[in-house]
Amino acid sequence: MSAVIVSSTESHHAGPQVQERGQRAVFCGLTSIIWLHRRIQDAFFLVVGSRTCAHLIQSAAGVMIFAEPRFATAILGERDLAGMADCHEELDRVVSELIARRSGINRLFLVGSCPSEVIKLDLETAAAKLQAKHENKVRISSFSGSGIETTFTQGEDQCLKSTVAELPTLEAGKENLIVLGTVSDIVEDQFRRLFDELGITDVHFYPGRKAGDMPPIGPGTRLIAAQPFVGETARALIARGAVLIEAPFPLGAEGSKSWFEAIAEAYSRPDDLVQHVLELPYQRAKRAVSSHRSKLEGKRIHFLPDSQLEIPMARFLSEECGLAINEIGTPFHDQLVMRGELSRLAPEVPIVEGQDLDPALERVRESRPDLTVCGMGIANALESEGLRTKWSIELVFSPVQGFDQAGDLASLFAKPLVRESILEVGSWS
Repeated sequence: MSAVIVSSTESHHAGPQVQERGQRAVFCGLTSIIWLHRRIQDAFFLVVGSRTCAHLIQSAAGVMIFAEPRFATAILGERDLAGMADCHEELDRVVSELIARRSGINRLFLVGSCPSEVIKLDLETAAAKLQAKHENKVRISSFSGSGIETTFTQGEDQCLKSTVAELPTLEAGKENLIVLGTVSDIVEDQFRRLFDELGITDVHFYPGRKAGDMPPIGPGTRLIAAQPFVGETARALIARGAVLIEAPFPLGAEGSKSWFEAIAEAYSRPDDLVQHVLELPYQRAKRAVSSHRSKLEGKRIHFLPDSQLEIPMARFLSEECGLAINEIGTPFHDQLVMRGELSRLAPEVPIVEGQDLDPALERVRESRPDLTVCGMGIANALESEGLRTKWSIELVFSPVQGFDQAGDLASLFAKPLVRESILEVGSWS
């Protein structure tokens, strides 16, 4: 294991920051297909990988009874891996069958995996050839979800980044706003209502509900992140002229209010209008969070690295719910998109980027926090030692952004503690 202390002068956070490199315990980027395919309703994700890849995605997605899922795995067999078969010919055949069967597909993503990366399968070139073969009837592109290159949520970043070059150019003199990162349809609808009330028009959510919802981009584009795991896509958009608005993420009452205020300030909206529009949902969100605060206040929480949501979640819990932050572990600390969060964290809170699993678990066992946020693979082991846990994957799969979801977000952290108190009472009866 290697641990490197990062100088606080390199970051907006004054507290101790450490980088760890060692054994990891996180999902690969293929998992992001689960929420991406739910969001982009006419896209299909074809993983080029092994049976293990197929099992992972199917397990993460659950059993879909009423609808045929829009993802699949083109399984690389032993002959493919040994170089005894032409993978491109097989991929050509599979894609042709898929397009013939699924007429509603407007976008096909070829998704790289560990096996396809190991045998150096060039999916980018394959995508270009396949699109030409099918006469541009379906837009075909590729990205990597390989565990060699990505962790869990970084798959979305790779997916969105692969489409930036296709975005049309914004007309000179025009302005627009891009909200970057997958949000649920209900969150998008709520946000759009508030944007309309603030008089902010030409708003694009990226990714959109349809593959063809491609926002124009140029020097008149303002960019705001709704998710913390989209840093590379943000950089690609900035390279095309977008200006990033720095803000906390829209989590909880305070985070959501600050997020909208930052956007309103960028658009020079009048302060009295902004406060008038935001005050009612803000107060409603505060009341919803306060109903769970008594269960959370004074508790200690420890974040193990998994989703890149760890820093904004820690800010929400400490700022709005009164929790003490033991440690924030995050798989990758992207300071570009975290600038709005870091200044609101207590300076003594340690941030650990990366992971070395055994030392990380030892720190949890030594401190014995009231709640540990971690991946599913670690949770059962900690629960068996009497430590309460929260699966970080729930924070990605659940709609948690915005004022109307603030109470639900607090509830996700309160539930394990409430369950523990019920079990303790039950054990004495």
